Amino acid sequence: MAEITAGMVRELRDMTDAPMMECKRALTEADGDLARAEDILRIKLGNKATRASSRIAAEGVVGTWIGTDGKLGAIVELNCETDFVAKNQDFLGFAAKLARLVADKNPPDLGALSALAIEGTAQGTPVEDARKALVGKIGENISIRRFVRLQARGRLAQYVHGGAKIGTIVDVVGADEVLARDLAMHVAASRPVALSRDEVPAALIQRERDIAAAKAAESGKPANIVEKMVEGSVQKFLKEVTLLGQPFVKDDKQTIEALLKSRSASVAQFALYVVGEGIEKKTTDFAAEVMAQAGLARA
Repeated sequence: MAEITAGMVRELRDMTDAPMMECKRALTEADGDLARAEDILRIKLGNKATRASSRIAAEGVVGTWIGTDGKLGAIVELNCETDFVAKNQDFLGFAAKLARLVADKNPPDLGALSALAIEGTAQGTPVEDARKALVGKIGENISIRRFVRLQARGRLAQYVHGGAKIGTIVDVVGADEVLARDLAMHVAASRPVALSRDEVPAALIQRERDIAAAKAAESGKPANIVEKMVEGSVQKFLKEVTLLGQPFVKDDKQTIEALLKSRSASVAQFALYVVGEGIEKKTTDFAAEVMAQAGLARA
């Protein structure tokens, strides 16, 4: 049986907003597995336990770049250890250069990006060398986590929020600049995982179905009713996580799909990065560490 520490309970509470004792019970049942404990809380507490995908567990920025014609763009996540460094001008400048480089050179992966030369440097410095130099100058570990390049079918619009903690680029067809920016802002605010239902990962749907089934089973209702409850929960989930199914943040009386239809427009694709999403942040109990080194036991 895994030891359930106060730090684990606090982390699960931050993820779910569930009561402390409920978090402890869930962790005990899950033998210390945070992801499994979150699922248990969602089964028992329903919407009071939120999805872990919303939490931010690392520092850094999202860098974006879009060409003047709106046809080519890129988005990059650059990570560091502290929020202080995420505001450093050299760090921010490096993120911006990376986004421009991704758009211009279209590297297939992080390895290829790291080997590219950054334009404007005297010797054509490779990205990896520039990263190492920045680490030496700033004194923190810096890593390029991910990137994506977008070639527009329509016109690209971007929105960066919260000190570049959230960044999005949306490819909108048949819309004016105001609507395109509104859609980019909506994506940043509502954080859809896919454009439409067909694009939601099967594993994510199955997880939601399993949770809904476990919750419905506890109701004690007949099997045919339970089946309808499960299907209703899955359909509600698909509306919540797809861009087309979400209510528009500026007018929740209509969905994004209805809004686009009313403007004879469409969204071809979008990219959304939230800094640190899905990264487990290491937490240290300093007092416990000192006492352990001194050979003392905590009360």
